[in-house]
Amino acid sequence: MATNKDFYALSVKNPQGNEMKMEDYKGKVLLIVNTATKCGLAPQFDGLEALHQKYKDQGLVVLGFPCNQFLGQEPESNETVEETCKINFGVTFPLTEKIKVNGSDTHPVFKYLKKVKGGLLTSGIKWNFTKFLVDQDGYPVERYAPKTEPKEIEAKIKELLKS
Repeated sequence: MATNKDFYALSVKNPQGNEMKMEDYKGKVLLIVNTATKCGLAPQFDGLEALHQKYKDQGLVVLGFPCNQFLGQEPESNETVEETCKINFGVTFPLTEKIKVNGSDTHPVFKYLKKVKGGLLTSGIKWNFTKFLVDQDGYPVERYAPKTEPKEIEAKIKELLKS
């Protein structure tokens, strides 16, 4: 059984190559999303940013993990992804370096999330904008399908922020 110690032992690099430790988010509610700027679901950046702005002072952190595994829909490089997201979508929440969410090179954060919150038929990520909600103790409590709009997650976020 995976534990929050497993989650807090993980880290990822930001687009500049600096380490982002999950333990630095202890006590925060995390919404972790694999993102892609050229995906048909990219308008969800607006909803993710709205949640970030509304709840960041109450303890929510939205973390975007750019991924190019689905039809090459994240052509941006680590050097350009943050600027592209900011200019095109107004994104101010943190982004990571480009990662893989499936296959032998799956990033450890997504390995952990998929292990704890598997999908309907398989634990594999089926598309961009799959979302994982992680509570203040580092435990994934919900997995949301790519088409789930960020506003549909708001009630659960509010519930977690009150606990």
